[in-house]
Amino acid sequence: MAFYENTIVARQDLPEKDLKSIKDKYNKIINDSSGKVIKIEEWGLLNLANKIKNFKKGFYIHYKFEGNKNTLNEIEKKIRVDGSVIRYLTVKYKKLDTKSEYFKKEK
Repeated sequence: MAFYENTIVARQDLPEKDLKSIKDKYNKIINDSSGKVIKIEEWGLLNLANKIKNFKKGFYIHYKFEGNKNTLNEIEKKIRVDGSVIRYLTVKYKKLDTKSEYFKKEK
């Protein structure tokens, strides 16, 4: 199995409960299709460099998981038909960095 990072950008006008359901939905899809979620990061509402579908901002949810080709196909198939997701990116890694969080808010 390979390691992947998947970043989902959801619409800015979604309520909090919809964001939680999106997060849980893709977590379940990864785990049910012979994958294993290692870490989920919520980066929050960030500005987009360019407008995407008339949105200036988006909620970022970042998954670090282990899976195979079937896991990847299943999650990308579901993301493409989800109307609340405006962009996504999946990157494959040989070794996954679980220690650093890029958008962690300092307390």
